[in-house]
Amino acid sequence: MKAKQLKKDKVNIITLGCSKNLVDSEVMLTQLKGNAIEASHESKKDDANVIIINTCGFIDNAKQESIDTILRYADAKTDGEIDKLYVTGCLSQRYKDNLEEEIPEVDAFFGTMELPALLKKFNADYKHELVGERITTTANHYAYMKISEGCDRPCSFCAIPLMRGKHVSRPMEELVTEAKNLAKNGTKELLLIAQDSTYYGLDLYKKRNLAELLDRLSDVDGIDWIRLHYAFPAGFPEDALSVIASKPNICNYLDIPLQHGSTNMLKIMRRGITREKTEELIHRMREKVPGIAIRTTVIAGHPGETEADHHEMLSFIEKMRFERLGVFTYSHEENTHAFSMADDVPEELKEERANEMMALQQDISLELNQEKVGKTLKVLFDRKEGGHFIGRTEFDSPEVDNEVLVDAKENYLRVGDFANIKITKATDFDLYGIPV
Repeated sequence: MKAKQLKKDKVNIITLGCSKNLVDSEVMLTQLKGNAIEASHESKKDDANVIIINTCGFIDNAKQESIDTILRYADAKTDGEIDKLYVTGCLSQRYKDNLEEEIPEVDAFFGTMELPALLKKFNADYKHELVGERITTTANHYAYMKISEGCDRPCSFCAIPLMRGKHVSRPMEELVTEAKNLAKNGTKELLLIAQDSTYYGLDLYKKRNLAELLDRLSDVDGIDWIRLHYAFPAGFPEDALSVIASKPNICNYLDIPLQHGSTNMLKIMRRGITREKTEELIHRMREKVPGIAIRTTVIAGHPGETEADHHEMLSFIEKMRFERLGVFTYSHEENTHAFSMADDVPEELKEERANEMMALQQDISLELNQEKVGKTLKVLFDRKEGGHFIGRTEFDSPEVDNEVLVDAKENYLRVGDFANIKITKATDFDLYGIPV
């Protein structure tokens, strides 16, 4: 009589939230496959019997999306469509006890740093020899690279330290090895991410060592673009600007979330900087790196924000003319410093203020884009969609920034390649052009 064969697990990882979560999912995928477990990321096949959901717990909308996704797969488990359901990531880290009580269908919840414990559910071990190697789930030509974990900042509105812990930098050698491995696999663009890239190296090297990291990564063969995200303005290591200016493969681009343009609000937000110091920093950045594109994000409707603060925010945006700007409405997060304050700006007013800021930015973006008409720019093409090849300049990060569109009926371009594009037309957030 034949022994009954056990069905081999097929795992599908679902990622919610930011690019930092995506990197965690890619590391998880690499570890599972390294342990000979059949695993995929957001597979469309719908044939997995084990689901792992990597959740986001940053703001209300993200938390709701995470809960809805867990409930959808909990129902699938109840209906016998899947065998096991595991939940990891920020929401799980922050609300594990509540979630275990509310959604008992989930087989186990794991925090943000509990990958080895999750692997044990598959009788698998965390393989240290795979550190610095990663199966990417983005388009092959670009990859996110997390240079540190956690955050030591005391910002009033932010729950990230509760979910991600204290700042921990990754050793430079490990990052260089990872960059070389990514380049070997076809990555042309590295997007450096962290909760706070300004702090990089402080724990390991007793100094802010972002400049040396950028310098060393720029020497990796095959990496054409390096892009820096999530720098904190207070204490920004300005020696990094010289490296950005001097290295042709480091993009003239910086993502630096400023959060507000009113000194009063910056103090309430515990940002450790004033409007005046912020403006001086931005001026020095533009002086030291001519042509740099600065991306920032701001918050509308934080507790204590008055109409005067909002108008100061508008004047700040108008004066600084940021190349890229994103606006969030304030989310009242328990256990943060701001949670002890009254959430005194009504939701409709938060939305109204956010819309005002985005309308102003739309005008600025249109003016800046129109200045590019007639110029030839180097563009990296990400995809073909709706009759166009769609790419980005060095001034644009994937999914959040402007795009360059080229008519696919008239021109042929290869996705994942660079091309020189003459800009023929500009709209608020897009450029149109032809290859030259």
